[in-house]
Amino acid sequence: MKKFVETIKNIWSIEELKDKILTTLGLLLIYRIGSTVLLPGVDPDSLTQLQAQTSEGLLGVLNAFTGGAFSRASVLALGIMPYISASIIIQLMGMAVPAVQKMQKDGESGRRKLNQITRYLTILIAGVQAPSYLANLSAQGVALTLDPGTFWFLAWVTLTTGTIFAMWLGERITDKGIGNGISLLIMVGIIATLPQAFFQEMLSQVNQGAGWVAFIIELFALFVITMFAIALTQAVRQIPVQYAKQAAAGRGAATPTARQYLPMKVNAAGVMPIIFAQAIMFIPITVLQYSGAEGDSISWIITVFGNIQGFGYNLTFGLLIIIFTYFYTAIQVNTNSIADDLKRNGGFVPGIKPGAPTAEFLDTVLSRITFPGSLLLALIAVLPAVAMVVGLNTQWAYFYGGTSLLITVGVILDTLQQVESYLLNRHYDGLMKTGKLRGRTQTSTFS
Repeated sequence: MKKFVETIKNIWSIEELKDKILTTLGLLLIYRIGSTVLLPGVDPDSLTQLQAQTSEGLLGVLNAFTGGAFSRASVLALGIMPYISASIIIQLMGMAVPAVQKMQKDGESGRRKLNQITRYLTILIAGVQAPSYLANLSAQGVALTLDPGTFWFLAWVTLTTGTIFAMWLGERITDKGIGNGISLLIMVGIIATLPQAFFQEMLSQVNQGAGWVAFIIELFALFVITMFAIALTQAVRQIPVQYAKQAAAGRGAATPTARQYLPMKVNAAGVMPIIFAQAIMFIPITVLQYSGAEGDSISWIITVFGNIQGFGYNLTFGLLIIIFTYFYTAIQVNTNSIADDLKRNGGFVPGIKPGAPTAEFLDTVLSRITFPGSLLLALIAVLPAVAMVVGLNTQWAYFYGGTSLLITVGVILDTLQQVESYLLNRHYDGLMKTGKLRGRTQTSTFS
């Protein structure tokens, strides 16, 4: 405890870090306040059916990402999700569109152009999603206090503006605060429902369930699963790399320097395979339900794949995650580019020729470590369904895996890494004297 208090004092003594933390907390508070502001013209007493609709399924996930703003018909109901969709589209375009590929290779200028394109695409996506959200409000019987035509126009403008505002907040946090702003907004939305879910589950177990013992076992299981998610996020395969030291003034041959390591992440795709798989699983069901199609086969598909606790749903979900893990890893990790960079800088993997043989070796290693990584990712993704089956509250069960846990773990680790870099650069002790934070080396410095 004494070490913890000392670390907090060290953090607070660094003026720049303190300002960044306060700025981040202030902007996050503004975002949370905005998520409680109701759309103009909506009767708050008529939201019961909408809140019931967003208690589970895809809409439940979207509602969790927005911190409940979706179910409250807030001005930030769409949240930052249109920006996430735009970012994914830009990343996918980087595989097939030469102009996007060129911008990705143009350094800082290319990054600025891609960011600007992503912003415009975010506005377009938000403008398309807003009418769908408003149509769903009407379908759920939400009462209006304004003329429908006036309400639709005002709400469409407000929802689109709300997404732009959320995107601006995220970028300000990244520039002026600590951590990745967009990721922090998503994480804050997710953990906003944690206290309520915690107390509901506690009261349920104590008053109607198996009592305190069962609840303590649940907390221990959550702790173990969280540690497992951290291990998966941090796990890397270190490939030894050596760099040839150039001989001075032509005297003697080049000699190898000390061995370094190239880290290859076991889960290089992060949480994206789960998001892709969820979209694939929910979109066909949603289309079939709203299309009014009938028939035994249609009913069977809706019954099997509409039940997120069912075996058929989770088996298909897990297989899709494995497939998308390989797909997204191939997008994120370019082994040819890594091999070219090594060769250009005089680096080589011991026993492997530079160039194409190195790229082939890296690709083989990546394929081998991605397989267990994809299996473990699929396991984490289906754990919330397992938690629901054994009787946990739906909202509480979401924290036992899936996107909620992985995003929370990833964002916290990334933010802690940035805080630790400030401490180590000021010659203070880091956040931990033992253990490993991603990016922390044995000499306690950051590359």
